[in-house]
Amino acid sequence: MDGNTDRTDGIYSIGAVARMLGVPAQTLRAWEDRYQQIVPTRSGGGQRLYSRDQVDQLSFIRNQIEQGLQPADAHRVLAQQRHEDAASIPVERHRSARAGVDVATTVLLAERDPYAAEFAEYFLRTEGYVVRIVLEPAAAAEILRNEPPSVLVVDLLISGGSGLALCRTARDNGPVPVLAVSVVDSRDQALAAGVEAFLLKPLDPLQFVSTVRDLVGTSAFLRQRS
Repeated sequence: MDGNTDRTDGIYSIGAVARMLGVPAQTLRAWEDRYQQIVPTRSGGGQRLYSRDQVDQLSFIRNQIEQGLQPADAHRVLAQQRHEDAASIPVERHRSARAGVDVATTVLLAERDPYAAEFAEYFLRTEGYVVRIVLEPAAAAEILRNEPPSVLVVDLLISGGSGLALCRTARDNGPVPVLAVSVVDSRDQALAAGVEAFLLKPLDPLQFVSTVRDLVGTSAFLRQRS
């Protein structure tokens, strides 16, 4: 494992977190400003990036509010539990990915490197996902139009750097969550293109699968809304 396994890394856009949790983005911003407890990192361009730990904490807050607590009280309970033992936070998101995978869940990998694609495909298939690999943006765009996947993973350097355009195509085509990956830190450009999450290569398998799992949940939420 390398440094990419850190659960405090900023990965998810505020839009992705809002859809994952069913909490409006303006509410997340209000909680951040008012309680100063769950404060996402900022990209070089000033955009919010939430870590997996922060998504778990926000899930805890949401669940407490659904059980009848006021937001201030929910944040107070979280602060107390974090102080006592962060590992004690009861988060449902840690269940096995395999148990929650739908047979129709498809991940489209748009990769520039066939070997990297095989590496990613292996771990996704191990978790029960159906994986389709394309090495050209045009092929990915056609699949997005005709057979939209549950999640799109895009190497931003595909075809000499055409990944950002593909991300914008996915954003314009419909509600398909996008995970952008790259050996270059292109977080701001990726977020501006409408992606839900960004990971820096080389990918750590556990973090990669965990991020895809979250975006599969986002995809399910979007399908329900539509």
